[in-house]
This record gives sequence, structure tokens and C-alpha cells, in this order.
Amino acid sequence: MQLSEYVKKEFIISELKSTTKQEVLRELLVPFETEFPQLNIKNAYNVLIEREQLGSTGIGDGVAIPHGKLKEIENIIISVGRSFQGIDFDALDKKPCHIFFLVLAPENVAGLHLRILAHISRLLKDQEFRHGFMEAKGVDEIWELLTSV
Repeated sequence: MQLSEYVKKEFIISELKSTTKQEVLRELLVPFETEFPQLNIKNAYNVLIEREQLGSTGIGDGVAIPHGKLKEIENIIISVGRSFQGIDFDALDKKPCHIFFLVLAPENVAGLHLRILAHISRLLKDQEFRHGFMEAKGVDEIWELLTSV
């Protein structure tokens, strides 16, 4: 499985401006607006907030993988963001999150959706990958890192 099948270079935010969980979720949705005009951003945001209310998608080690399912998309799409200052995302280890992978999936692809979440989680458990992600200089180097795994 290649993340580059679901992430585009244009979906990477190398320096998030957000300072709160809600702002991060909104900012990570912005790259989808031009590529997917059928996507109702407000609805997508609400789906993500509802998922966060079930339990934080901040998995620890400075990583969060917010995700949700939507009727109006046909394929899984992923945006990626990085915060140097870190954001309180109610992570399991209570530490700020710096690396974000936002995953949106169509309602009818549960198996693939779960495999992608597991793949991202395994990737981000690797301390070397996380270090490389945080040290990457801009979108191009983050893209290079994502397409090499």
C-alpha cells in the first residue's frame, strides 16, 4: 500500500497555523476544497468532531490521525499537516501533537479504511520516520518522505 495513492502533494501543509484541535481539523480540510467541490467541508468537519467526541484520535508520540466517513466522496483522501509548536489534541499520552494525517473515506469502504489507518499508525510508530517528517524542509521533502515508504 502506497500513501501516495491517497495523498497528493497539494494536500500537505508543512506548517500548520492552527493552535487548537478544532482549528487543525478545519485547516486540514482546506486542501480538499478545490480538488473535491462536491465535498461539503462543514459536514466533513462535523463528522470529524463527532469522531473526536467518541475518543481522541491523538494516538501518542506527537501523532494524531483524525478520520471519518462521508457519503459524498468516492475514494479515500488524506491530508497531512505538521505543527512545530504542537497542539493539544487530547492525545492518549497527554502530550501535544505535531504530526497529523487526516483520513476521509466513503461510507462503503470499511475494510480499506481500516487498513489505511493501520498502515499510517504503523508508519508513525517508527521514531526514525517521525524524526524525518519533523526535520523535512517544506512540502517537497515531506512528499519525498511519504512517497519513499
